[in-house]
Amino acid sequence: MTEIPEHLRKRAEAARAKAAEKAAEGDAPAEEAPAASEPPSGEASKIPAHLLERSKSAKAKKAGGDAAAPAAAAPTGGGVATAVADAAPPPLATGPAGHTQRLLTVVKAGSIQDVKSTPVDKVHTWPHLLAIEFVAALVVLAFTLIFSIFVNAPLLTLANLNETPNPSKAPWYFLGLQELLTMFHPMVAGVTIPGMGIFLLILAPYIDKNPSNKPEDRKFAVSIFTVQLMFWAILAIIGSFFRGPGFNFVAPWTAGMFFEL
Repeated sequence: MTEIPEHLRKRAEAARAKAAEKAAEGDAPAEEAPAASEPPSGEASKIPAHLLERSKSAKAKKAGGDAAAPAAAAPTGGGVATAVADAAPPPLATGPAGHTQRLLTVVKAGSIQDVKSTPVDKVHTWPHLLAIEFVAALVVLAFTLIFSIFVNAPLLTLANLNETPNPSKAPWYFLGLQELLTMFHPMVAGVTIPGMGIFLLILAPYIDKNPSNKPEDRKFAVSIFTVQLMFWAILAIIGSFFRGPGFNFVAPWTAGMFFEL
């Protein structure tokens, strides 16, 4: 069932009350009844013009049919009944509960609008993310090109099976482990310390369950990653620049730098 707006319901009740009062009075002349049924000037502006014209034409037709009937045929109190009949609007098709308004269903705005109360910290992959990644790739490519122009990296001679280079260093990504082997037992340097670091990184998501992806909100995770990075970076730097013949500790500003790319 269509819900009738409150202002239209109040106007209909006021009109019915006014018609009931005029019918109860009974002393108003029949000639003034049609004039009383006309809406006030304030309400007339709210009624469409085509509806007013239709109502006037219907009243005119009804008034012409009543004039042809003899006045003597009416009973003593017939003048009031005729006035009330003339004041009534033409019969229309009525809906449930006698309402004659035809309105569209009033739909609340919340059912057709997808309103999100809290903003979501997400962006589209294109163009936001891919544009940034493309610019970063161009910067890295430019740096590599400039670095290769100014830094010479020649190939070494063929390996000699009878001669071992001194110092003999592992690649830079294994220099941290080689540096640990000079300080601890192979079991401790190769298994225990790296295993503890990897195990701590595995437990990090279960210890720090903060769902935020902002660095200032993830102090525990950032601290663990920073300690791991600095630990292996320092070992790799020592093995690259501070280890000479026999993998002994040397100062690069006195004995030279034994570093090869």
